[in-house]
Amino acid sequence: MILIDGKKVAAEMKEEIAAKVKELKERGEKTPHLAAVLVGHDGGSETYVAYKIKDCEAVGYKSSLIRYEDDVTEEELLAKVQELNEDDDIDGFIVQLPLPAHISEQKVIEAIDPKKDVDGFHPENVGRMVIGLPSFVSATPFGIVELLKRYNIETSGKNCVIVGRSNIVGRPLSVLMSQKAINATVTVAHSRTKNLEELCKSADILVAAIGVPEFVKGNMVKEGAVVIDVGTTRVKSDQTKSGWKLKGDVLFDEVAPKCSFITPVPGGVGPMTRVSLLHNTLLAASGEIYG
Repeated sequence: MILIDGKKVAAEMKEEIAAKVKELKERGEKTPHLAAVLVGHDGGSETYVAYKIKDCEAVGYKSSLIRYEDDVTEEELLAKVQELNEDDDIDGFIVQLPLPAHISEQKVIEAIDPKKDVDGFHPENVGRMVIGLPSFVSATPFGIVELLKRYNIETSGKNCVIVGRSNIVGRPLSVLMSQKAINATVTVAHSRTKNLEELCKSADILVAAIGVPEFVKGNMVKEGAVVIDVGTTRVKSDQTKSGWKLKGDVLFDEVAPKCSFITPVPGGVGPMTRVSLLHNTLLAASGEIYG
């Protein structure tokens, strides 16, 4: 069993991005600028955005953080989105999800200029990805595919089962895995799928993205499978100073011995999600997607 080290791959990608940023600066070109909008004080969102700012500093990007309290109106937030769309100094920005219940997440996503949509959530970018045009690909699916490539994991002709159908991970990943460059045969499963255990056991590559801690057990995985665990659920723990720990969607101790490759939680897909955002910001700054 080989542990897929997302931290190591993400660090390599950061070095590659930092080298490109250094070249831009030496040529007197604009420094890439990533902005984040954070509404409220959700613990996971606070941590994630703080990491994004540190990541920007590490590669030489400019970064901006715009904060709002939970009671910000949808109108105010949409006005800020439009302001960021029109700010020529900002190459890409994200509005951190989830948002308070009184704000339509979809309306906010659709208000973002697709050319600055480095999260890859705008319908225009999703549509371009589906038909194989250059696009910003959402960070987690891109990070998963990059891990498979950098570990030289064979995907062509392999059966890939994705457990989870979210618009952020499951659906876009299914498209990426079926494209000609990867050539996997993809099945998207979910909580209503019949014979889920049997289906998972047929997978050469099994992606767990259902958001249920330790959902995938040892009896759901065949010998030699590649298992990618996307889950990052905070659960209470009296064994940590913080009082919580991250759990993946895979029961690691049962599943890992059966695998050829597996991602840990934490340290697997998570770091790749963060570095993928940096990758998209560099694309936005260079105009490689939309020109």
